[in-house]
Amino acid sequence: MDSNGRPVVLRGGTVVDGTGAGPLRADVSLSAGRIIDVRTPDSARTPALQGRVVDVEGLVVAPGFINMHAHSDLQILANPAHEAVLLQGVTTEVLGQDGLSYAPVDADSLRRLRRQLHGWNGDPAGFRWDWLSVEGYLARLDSGTAVNTAYLVPHGNLRLLVVGDQDRAATDLELQRMCAILRTSLRAGAVGLSVGLTYTPGMFSDTAELVALCRVVAQEGGYFCPHHRNYGATVMQGYAECIEIAAASGVSLHLAHAHLSFPRNAGRIDELVAMFDQAIAAGVDLTFDSYPYLAGMSTLQAQLPSWTQVGPTDHQLRILQDAAVRERVRHEMEVLGSDGHQGVPIDWSTVVISGVNGSAEFADVVGTDLATAARRRGVPAADLCFDLLVASGLAASCIMHIGVEDHVRRLMTHPGHTVGSDGILVGDRPHPRGWGTFPRMLGRYVREEGVLTLAEAVQHMTSRSADRIGATDRGRVAPGAAADLVVFDPQTVADRATYAHPRTTPVGVQHVLVNGVFAVQDGVVTGDLAGRVLRSERN
Repeated sequence: MDSNGRPVVLRGGTVVDGTGAGPLRADVSLSAGRIIDVRTPDSARTPALQGRVVDVEGLVVAPGFINMHAHSDLQILANPAHEAVLLQGVTTEVLGQDGLSYAPVDADSLRRLRRQLHGWNGDPAGFRWDWLSVEGYLARLDSGTAVNTAYLVPHGNLRLLVVGDQDRAATDLELQRMCAILRTSLRAGAVGLSVGLTYTPGMFSDTAELVALCRVVAQEGGYFCPHHRNYGATVMQGYAECIEIAAASGVSLHLAHAHLSFPRNAGRIDELVAMFDQAIAAGVDLTFDSYPYLAGMSTLQAQLPSWTQVGPTDHQLRILQDAAVRERVRHEMEVLGSDGHQGVPIDWSTVVISGVNGSAEFADVVGTDLATAARRRGVPAADLCFDLLVASGLAASCIMHIGVEDHVRRLMTHPGHTVGSDGILVGDRPHPRGWGTFPRMLGRYVREEGVLTLAEAVQHMTSRSADRIGATDRGRVAPGAAADLVVFDPQTVADRATYAHPRTTPVGVQHVLVNGVFAVQDGVVTGDLAGRVLRSERN
């Protein structure tokens, strides 16, 4: 509806309805946050819904895109306009990813997480922290956001609350407590459980712990979203563990940012796809998301061995200044392959610094790979890495150029594929995927290269995702569905964000409606905050 609450008719557009069906010329009528009618030119001549008419001749009308992997947990509240997301045509984001977020927490774990996640989400000055539970966080989101949100309970939070950051298995009593907190959080409205098995403290858990937690998720109708244990040296074992957990617990499985990267894994994509297909044939409910880029992004600290990330921040900073510790860490990273860097010996030329948390001393290395920056400074790359972490208070972030294009294309054609940006919206020069993922799918991989048809790409970004999060009234252009819609020009839609200029907004997205309200109108963000929390219909 428009700003006056009147019904709206999107007239003359080409509807791509999200089901995979081909394009259809039709008018789409909306009222009170719902789609009322989808009327083709040959429809019976019954009276049309009256209201404001918006001419969308020559444009595509599709369901709003669902970002299955977002890191907007703070930014959606701290910067409510949320232009980076809305201008891509996204109307829903799934938060709480990779086993780490901001609920459930207590005062101690919140302090730890604010430091640990600074490189993902920032730590906005003056931000109002007024929740501890998942229920409280969802209530804060429900007070008004630019897009809809769904939330995954982060496993790392459960561990911090019950076990702490210790490198050990949970006791039976501790596991019971984690299961109880998880169940309460799911019943408060979370749609599933996420884990981050290359991040502390999640990496300290064993398979049995995850199976027990996933049984609770299955009982409550949610899904399991793992950042699995290894994407490098033992990548197939990492994927296999997730499938094993799903099979043992009966939980639905959605693999986070699925990719097969590093030179050592080039050419193994058939092996991975066969693993997925065999699991599905055996009865595992398996989907995954991916992003259409070759580089990944994370914190620089996360590349270090996990033993350096245990204990208070002061302790972690102190050991990184010890010469003997530095040599041990360097050897693990450069020769053995640290668990933080997926067990692969690090190639410093592939690690580009994207944020230094305001450190003037290291401002010159932003946008430069560590091998080049180290040569310029006349120091070993490992020492530059350690110095940068100390100067940034462990909040430095990095982009890692480790992908394989053929693998990216193959995964996006799989019937279990959905799209997630994994977008980080903070930092000096973050990854362009935070500003370009969805238009890039439509521009490069649909229009220019034909990897997917338009109908296939829209289905992957809408109904398939909606079904996974349990929001079955979303993701389709159909009477009765929620009026989350994007209107775009199929001939011009494209990403413009680059690694050098990541915050460049895309082109071709004309209108975005969230629950029937214009969030983007004529390519301009309106500032209306019509988003709400989507609680699984199975929950």
